[in-house]
Formats: sequence, structure tokens, C-alpha cells
Amino acid sequence: MTTLFDTHAFGHGTVLRNRIVMAPMTRTRTSKGDLPNALMATYYGQRASAGLIVSEATDVSPWSKGYAWTPGIYTEDQVQGWRLVTDAVHRNGGTIFMQAWHVGRLAHTSMLPGGEAPWGATAERASDSDVFAHDEEGKLTFMRASTPRAITTDEVAVVVAEFARAFTNAKRAGFDGVEIHAANGYLFEQFMNSVLNTRTDPYGGQSPENRTRLLLEVVDAAIGILGAGRVGIRLSPFGRYGSMPLDPKVEETLLYLCNELNRRGIAYLHLLYQLMPSGNAQDSSFNESHLSASLLRKLRDGFAGSIIWCGGFDGATAQAALDSGLVDLIAFGRPYIANPDLAERLQHDWPLAEADRSAYYTRDGKRGYTDFPAWEPAAVPVG
Repeated sequence: MTTLFDTHAFGHGTVLRNRIVMAPMTRTRTSKGDLPNALMATYYGQRASAGLIVSEATDVSPWSKGYAWTPGIYTEDQVQGWRLVTDAVHRNGGTIFMQAWHVGRLAHTSMLPGGEAPWGATAERASDSDVFAHDEEGKLTFMRASTPRAITTDEVAVVVAEFARAFTNAKRAGFDGVEIHAANGYLFEQFMNSVLNTRTDPYGGQSPENRTRLLLEVVDAAIGILGAGRVGIRLSPFGRYGSMPLDPKVEETLLYLCNELNRRGIAYLHLLYQLMPSGNAQDSSFNESHLSASLLRKLRDGFAGSIIWCGGFDGATAQAALDSGLVDLIAFGRPYIANPDLAERLQHDWPLAEADRSAYYTRDGKRGYTDFPAWEPAAVPVG
């Protein structure tokens, strides 16, 4: 029987030390200029016993940014900052992919160059979604996303070029690969949603070919720079985060995309299956993702690479998911905040610590970030 603690052959030649993935989590600990730093290197290095670490979402350009204090990968200083992180992970025997991010319409004008409008698949606003930004008084808070403008067909090529530069920079920074963030209502999902995407150019309309065209062009750019075995994609089928409308064609789009990704031979699909907040900071309701076992079986049968499943797992449910044979790796998010040695704790059934949510996005240095200790089993008395 395959366990969480078995190795896993991954991509083309990479062997992961176990089946546990540290999921991407925004933590807002960058330095001025959206620079990764030594504190972040300590954080990721502490967690390198995961089979795979996927970095927090990383902006591919100043125009991709939707949240304050998230890291970038578009300047030389940012590349060198990320090198601190990858070196720390590799020294501790880990593997790390960078999650490449463009938020699309989920942004506020105050975050963007020149105060311009966010770039969206269309001009429709995410009317009930908030983003983390500085208000008029300079205070960090959640603010309603601004009205976007629909990017032109020519500007789509600009987006692809920005991702290509980010992939080149990720390689220079020492990442083992990249994960393209196509989930959670951000730019790629805005294009893929058949209700939201009302464009009439080659990137819109009712065909899955058109709605996935942008994402696949970015995938092809990543493959050309890194090789297919070092490319993954995160998807959230049926998700409603970011004011995404219900899409009657989501399964059709997903299966088409799965076939195209399989043909390209990428390393993995990272599927988000969990209760996701609505996107409104004042709204405590949750929207359920309905990735059924039957649909997961179709994906498993149609995709030869690895499948990562993320969404509220503990040790027992993670093992049950592996036992199903439908997935290869299990991603853990919040448990990794307070448990840098989560893999060891799960393997030995040691207790898990829990982080105070108030420290998730602070600017208070190591507090709630790198100050969680690894578990130390009690010494056995002698005699």
C-alpha cells in the first residue's frame, strides 16, 4: 500500500522524499520592493521536509499584483531574494516550485502602476470580492476590488511575455519548477469561465479551445523554458472564490484542458477541493467545490502525470485519498503554518500545533511565522 511517507517519482527524473506537499500560502512577509528576504528563507527552509513545497503566489509583473506585500519575480533584486529561499530549501534536502500569479480583475487601482484599472478578461467587476491593500490613510485593510478593463487581444501577448520572463527568472532563482496559478478566480479562471468570458476574439466565446487558449500559451512558454517535467498547474473546478459565476460548462472545459495538458506532458495537476470563502471579507459564508469522485476518475484516466489534491486534509483523510488511487500527492496548507515539521508529525502521530489566525498576514517579523518550534518528543527516563 502506498503511504504518505513513500517517495514519489515526479516530472522527469525528480524523486520527492514523500507524498506530502506544502500548499502555496500568502504570508505578506516581503521587504520593500516586494523582495523575498532572509526571514522568508528561514520559513521555507524550516519546512523543507515536505516532499514538495509550492511557494506563495508570486507576481509576474507589477500589473499582476492584487495584494499588498506579496513577492514578485520581475526584478533582479527579487530574483536574488528568491535565491536565498531556494538555497535554504535545497540545503535541507527539499524541492520547491514557484507559483506564478496574475490576479486579473481581483485588484485595486492603488496597487497598480499609475493607479490604472486592473486587467480583466472582461470589464465586469468582481462586485462582492475584497483584496488586501492600503486605504487612503495608508492602513492595510481589505478593500473592494476595482472595476477592471478588458485587456485587448494584443495585450494578451503582453501577459504571455510577462509569464515567460517570470519563468526564466524562476529558473535563475534556483526553483525546481513552476506552478501556474489557474485557480481561485484569478486571471486564467476568469478567461476559462464560460459565463464571465463574453469576449469575441480568439480568447473568448463558448468553445473550450478559446477559453483555455491564454493558459495553454503560458503553459507552452513554461515548457519551452523549463521543460514539461518542471511545470504544474493549480485548478479549482466549480470554485466560486473571487465572485466567479456558476459555469455550466466547467466539466467540459476541465476535461478539454486535461487532455491538452496530458498531451504536453506536464508534471502535475494541483486540484483544490475544499470550502472556499466567498471572497468578501465581511461575508462569512462558504462556497463548496464539487469535484466528485467520478469527475476525478475521468481526470485520473486522462492525465498521465501526478495529481495533487488539496483541501482540509488531516493524516487519516489524506491516507484515505491516496488509498483511492485517484491522486498521488496530498497538499496541506494551514497545518504547515504552525508545524514546520508537519511531515514528521504526521508520520509519528505527534500532536499538531495551531496558529493564531491573527498572525497569518502580519508585518511583525518572525511572530507567527518562523517562531514555531519542531516537535521534541519527551525524553525516555533511564532506569
